[in-house]
Amino acid sequence: MLDVDRLLGELTLPEKAALTSGSSFWYTTPVQRLGIPRVMVSDGPHGLRAQPGEGDHVGLGGSVPATCFPTASAIASAWNPDLLRRIGQALAQEARAINLSVILGPGINMKRSPLCGRNFEYFSEDPFLAGELAVGIVDGIQSRGVGTSVKHYAANNQETDRLRVDVRADERTLREIYLPAFERVVKATQPWTVMCAYNKVNGTSCSENTWLLTTVLREEWGYSGLVVSDWGAVYHRVAALLAGLDLEMPPALGRSPQAVVAAVEAGKVPAEVLDARVRTVLELVAKGMPVLELDESFDADEHHALAREAAGESIVLLRNDGVLPLAADARIAVVGEFARTPRFQGTGSSQVNPTRVDALLDELRAVHGEVPFAAGYGIGSTADDSALRAEAERVAGAADTVVMVIGLPAADESEGFDRTHLDLPANQLSALRAVAAVNPDVVVVLVNGSTVVLGDVTPHARALVEAWLGGQAAGGAIADVLTGAVNPSGRLAETVPHRLEDNSSYLNFPGDPQVVRYGEGVFIGYRGYDKCHQDVAFPFGYGLSYTSFELSGLRVATRGSVAGGDLGATVTVTVTNTGALDGAEVVQVYVQDVQSSVARPVRELKGFAKVSVPAGGSRQVTIELDQRAFAFWSTRHHDWVVEAGDFTIAVGPHSRDLPLTETVTVEAPSLAAPLDRDSTLQEWMNDPLGRQLVESEVKNGQPAAVLDDELVDVIGTMPMSTLANFTGMSLDHDALDRITDAWREQTHAR
Repeated sequence: MLDVDRLLGELTLPEKAALTSGSSFWYTTPVQRLGIPRVMVSDGPHGLRAQPGEGDHVGLGGSVPATCFPTASAIASAWNPDLLRRIGQALAQEARAINLSVILGPGINMKRSPLCGRNFEYFSEDPFLAGELAVGIVDGIQSRGVGTSVKHYAANNQETDRLRVDVRADERTLREIYLPAFERVVKATQPWTVMCAYNKVNGTSCSENTWLLTTVLREEWGYSGLVVSDWGAVYHRVAALLAGLDLEMPPALGRSPQAVVAAVEAGKVPAEVLDARVRTVLELVAKGMPVLELDESFDADEHHALAREAAGESIVLLRNDGVLPLAADARIAVVGEFARTPRFQGTGSSQVNPTRVDALLDELRAVHGEVPFAAGYGIGSTADDSALRAEAERVAGAADTVVMVIGLPAADESEGFDRTHLDLPANQLSALRAVAAVNPDVVVVLVNGSTVVLGDVTPHARALVEAWLGGQAAGGAIADVLTGAVNPSGRLAETVPHRLEDNSSYLNFPGDPQVVRYGEGVFIGYRGYDKCHQDVAFPFGYGLSYTSFELSGLRVATRGSVAGGDLGATVTVTVTNTGALDGAEVVQVYVQDVQSSVARPVRELKGFAKVSVPAGGSRQVTIELDQRAFAFWSTRHHDWVVEAGDFTIAVGPHSRDLPLTETVTVEAPSLAAPLDRDSTLQEWMNDPLGRQLVESEVKNGQPAAVLDDELVDVIGTMPMSTLANFTGMSLDHDALDRITDAWREQTHAR
């Protein structure tokens, strides 16, 4: 172990400065004379992309073989933090096998727009779900002595101009939507590192944003780990150092360390600030050192089996009129190049060199024998589409059931650029129409990392299976679901809209040159669709099973108080499997503030539990809600607040099917602003003491117009100081001074 205090006293200024930047693309800086080694970090949100040694010039090639688990957009659909924990443990074991200290992931940014090119790397449009899933994988990785890097902090929700774009978002929007997942995982797991984003937030780059890196992350949330830059996100090293950024990656060798030395010598950076950054780096190195001496391996077959299990649990059955699961003796045909040439992961910094890859066609043939196949369409090239379509018609016409695989080519979604539409390729849709015309029994399997519109798909699909980008074992997992070996239990972690234009970010994505305004505020994803009463193709939380479930016996028991800061509720419900197959249901709990002083979503996910129930059996589920489940961020109070009143607790299988509800009444301290001369007439009349003081002045001869309810409807929004100028309509200035002073005295005395 490193003696950090001793080392801080022995390191020279240039050595300290060097430690705050890496030594190469994937390594921290060693100081050999003091026994400080370098440790390696590597990409790997859903599989390691490690390049032992120096790596290529952009760090994208030559990675060692590793298990490619389902991407975040897929695994989020499992709604299972425990599954993420197991995947995290497997990732850590693979890291230990190559002496890797820190895995750069998970990515937990919100899916503000379905167009974001990197959405396949992110969990959800909902911060509560993303936070719970992140806790699972971070806890799993770090339980094995390997670090994580929760990213990209914060408001990194597009690829367009991502290194320069200025995200303009109000504090309430940041606090309620874009920061909670980070807050949850920081407080629950203390990830070894947090990675700052490329973009600006309200005018300041994340790497130089003191409010994000120090005020919120360290001071409010109590983060004690290291803040590392995204690769290339440091634009001014000294400013970033002062703001709270500990480690610049990759290093600007020849510039950054020298700039830090010069700033300290000039008195622009206090020595204690540099020491604080160096201490954090040394503490990370100390935690990462044990893996350097390991001589371990991992069981590739075992990890592949886990990847297959995870992919199967992530698949969402969107539609099924009885054609699934496939009958054992069914004459099936497979159409779609993706069934033979799998697309199972995204491109960019998360691209894994897999240990092996399963193809759906091979997996179905292993179960059903020699299954006829037709490519149906080209990927990237459409020159042969007519012939491919004709072949697909011939093959489909001779089968009982057609399994057709369609989806997004790799060129359509990637790190580095955003999509411009939500459409599937036209040649694939043409092939689908042609196949359905000769055989209406079509099972459509989707392989895509991001949401697509399905209006041209569902009319031609008796069953619709969303398989996402399910990792290297996706082919086997899809076969498991289609054949019934696995009963689908995935639920959508993002809404599928009818049109791109229905999404609340549509008017503000990707923004103007170098500026994007989050004009939709807190109303992203289902929050926006619900607020606008918009119909959607498939709602947030939706997913079917081969069995059926019934929820009953809802009980909500509250405890604690808002004043005491410990308000909570225990939600209990019984899940009954009313079908003939064992299966798993996701019980979802949403909270609605019935009447609020601010615009709030119609409902917000605040709890969930995935529960396995045998056929004909029942299980009781208990879900705990804390005070934050009822709160919103008040810009007036600069804190999370809960208003007194009624809250509806709604429970069901998805956000638009909530059959069980119970209303609870919450007592809470008044959140009204202090009354003064500039408070409105309505504010005075809505405050019990304020109204009493106004009424006393009326009795003493002041005008009674202020007590006329009809007149208050007209002039009630005017400040009392303005009304005092209207002779005969309001209290005069002397009376206003008296009641203002009396209100202050009496409220202070309380």
